[in-house]
Amino acid sequence: MTPTDLSMWYMEIFFSGRDLDRLYSIVADDLRFTGPLYHFASAREYVESLKADPPVDCHYELRHTFEHGPWVNLIYEFFKPTVRADMSQLFEVRDEKIIRILLIFDTGRFQ
Repeated sequence: MTPTDLSMWYMEIFFSGRDLDRLYSIVADDLRFTGPLYHFASAREYVESLKADPPVDCHYELRHTFEHGPWVNLIYEFFKPTVRADMSQLFEVRDEKIIRILLIFDTGRFQ
């Protein structure tokens, strides 16, 4: 799978909110996730956090995709019933696994 394919598969799993254990097949054990609200230092920490509070009632509309070597940047609009926010998510891929995710958005939209 290409880095873009892996990133899009991640989005599919995340936004479905179902069977989040499938993420283990595409993220490295030592995944580093950094976002404005949360930071995780392993796939287990990240996936278990999602399972404890799964994404529900949300979707996204992809605006742009950029791939350069092992890096993919997805820029999209995130939607929940009372929230709309522009987001940028940067993925780094190595050995067909996502090793790093950087999520950027304005947290003020969620208050």
